[in-house]
Amino acid sequence: MARRRGGPVIAAPDRALQGAAEVLDILVDPGTFQSWDDPVDHGHLEEDYARDLGRAREVTGLDEAVVTGRATIGGRPVGVIASDFRFLGGTIGVLTARRIAAAFRRAAREGLPVVAAPSSGGTRMQEGTHAFLAMLDIAEALRVFRETGRAYLVYLRHPTTGGVMASWGSLGHVTFAEPGALVGFLGPRAVEAITGEAIPEGVQRAENLADVGLVDAVVSPSQIRSVLDRALGLMSAPDGGSPAGDVTGSPPASQVAVRAAVPTNPWDAVLATRDARYPRFQDLVRSLGDVLPLSGTAEGAAESGVGVVLARFGRLNAVVVGQTGDPGRPLGPDSLRIARRGIRLAGELGLAVVTVIDTPGATLSAAAEEGGLAGQIARTLGDLTALQVPTVSVLLGQGCGGAALALLPADRTVASSHAWISPLPPEGASAIVHRTPDLAPRVARHQGIGLGGLLRLGIVDEVVAYPAGGAAGNEEFLAGLRERIGDHLAQVTPAERGPVGTPAAEPGAVPVRPGVTGTAGGRPEARMERYRRIVGLPLVA
Repeated sequence: MARRRGGPVIAAPDRALQGAAEVLDILVDPGTFQSWDDPVDHGHLEEDYARDLGRAREVTGLDEAVVTGRATIGGRPVGVIASDFRFLGGTIGVLTARRIAAAFRRAAREGLPVVAAPSSGGTRMQEGTHAFLAMLDIAEALRVFRETGRAYLVYLRHPTTGGVMASWGSLGHVTFAEPGALVGFLGPRAVEAITGEAIPEGVQRAENLADVGLVDAVVSPSQIRSVLDRALGLMSAPDGGSPAGDVTGSPPASQVAVRAAVPTNPWDAVLATRDARYPRFQDLVRSLGDVLPLSGTAEGAAESGVGVVLARFGRLNAVVVGQTGDPGRPLGPDSLRIARRGIRLAGELGLAVVTVIDTPGATLSAAAEEGGLAGQIARTLGDLTALQVPTVSVLLGQGCGGAALALLPADRTVASSHAWISPLPPEGASAIVHRTPDLAPRVARHQGIGLGGLLRLGIVDEVVAYPAGGAAGNEEFLAGLRERIGDHLAQVTPAERGPVGTPAAEPGAVPVRPGVTGTAGGRPEARMERYRRIVGLPLVA
């Protein structure tokens, strides 16, 4: 896999897929596709349109521009929606929309994830406004489907534009695209005809969309089934954990499992975590093995201050949201938007969340202010505190300011022995209190920014040693950290969901996963109890 500035590119470009049968051959396990489609009757049509439909049927052997059905990918049952671009450019007429909406509703009833592979010019112009408004039915059916907590994966093929991209093509939990695929709101020919100006070359190509955070990865057709298999495996709900999931607050400091001598001087921890050799989020991700990185916000923003990956800890899947920890790269508002995408994804799918805190602080600039930095910190905090899914936060290294606080709330917190949290960089706090940054070491000790202070406040459940030898022991440290994260996830995760393909209890009902959305009480109430205790503790001068 070659890493780009945005999403990865997996394998080399293949030719674009055209026919639905060819698409099914590369998407699903051989011989497993079972159609859901009833024959359609277009009724009496204008002569030219009827002739065009007849030709499309002859070329494709299909009665409409999409096929839907049930199949397996890697042995996992899925619902499938695949376009055939040869059928009037894959355009969506009223009956096409009805078929797509029916597929989402059936997948919801049967408890199946859905894999969609659109290739379309958008709304069918021969049916005009009637077909255009039929997109609303697709949008509603997809909304209901996503409420079931099952995964929706999209593979954007060349080309995908118009109403398709503006509805079911853009709403995947995870989105892949063919190499070189033309993907956009309106095709370049239509843009130029309407505006009189050509859209810049490359803007609507899959690779650029991966760079700007709209596509998670560019994947060749020869590799897409294996990538979908991995994604589906990492997006399924828990099949392990404790019987009920322990969501009680942190134990007293005297009962915390401390696997290290905590530095007595917090300034030593500050210097250690600023060292370029200190382990970062990327190092932890590499130690996890099979992961699937996501790119950007899925809404057109990409920034390198935060990464989001789908990963597995033992038998439990999780969305891991981590600050990349570069001492010279503070967090901007788009980094927090990326974090919020990961948090929302976990909430929708019922996956655990692991947050990794290691940041020199937030970006201090006019652009960050105008981009709503403060509001993004507040919204990230709100998203995390309201989650009904299990959460573990990891204090890996630097914990500076609101950017660090934004990812802290969790059912459990595991910390490196050298982690620290402060409202400002110690130099900044020193400048405010003493009018000079030179007293930062004294301020760091006074403010209790190190693990000693955090243990006294009761917000850390376990401390893992950062080796005395520094970088030479990074692999051992990361292995221990990974193990402890997995153990705490298992302790707070109830085994509460049936396998993929489990239908609703009553015929016709839609199985909505309990606890996906936040409500008052329950897990959020227990999670926040430890933080409420802090305000009742005596102040240490």
